[in-house]
Amino acid sequence: MRRADQCLEEDLEWASVSLDLLRNAQPWRTFRWYKGQKHYSGTYWSATVGDHVIYESRLELGRLLFADFDPEVRHIVAQPFLLKAEVQGKLRRHIPDYLLLTVGDPVVVDVKPRHRLERPQIAFTFAWTKQAVESRGWHASADLATCAGDPHRAGAGRR
Repeated sequence: MRRADQCLEEDLEWASVSLDLLRNAQPWRTFRWYKGQKHYSGTYWSATVGDHVIYESRLELGRLLFADFDPEVRHIVAQPFLLKAEVQGKLRRHIPDYLLLTVGDPVVVDVKPRHRLERPQIAFTFAWTKQAVESRGWHASADLATCAGDPHRAGAGRR
């Protein structure tokens, strides 16, 4: 987890990391903008947070908008932590897209185009992440969206 002073808190025990600590986390990654990049990164002014929240794609922006207008969501944290776990004998790492602090249990959100879930590595990452998140009694949400590059989308490729 990256604190507000940009110091990293690494190798904290997953079960013991407090929501108060995560609420104030800064995005794990920094991102760059450059001419010709294939994704659409930016910042969104969130009324829920009262500050800017980052996103790395238009799909993430869409999910961020839904969260910002959801009356159950009390706080939004982008790229809240680096989750590490030993799965099948290997150290795995994953940074979720958002942590939503809600009236109920926290929700850890990953956003991907639906067609990318067909990739075994992505499906595997979502599965072990979900298991880790649910071990804390939280909810995991893999928000899958159909996008223009998805051949199953009605009207794909039409302009």
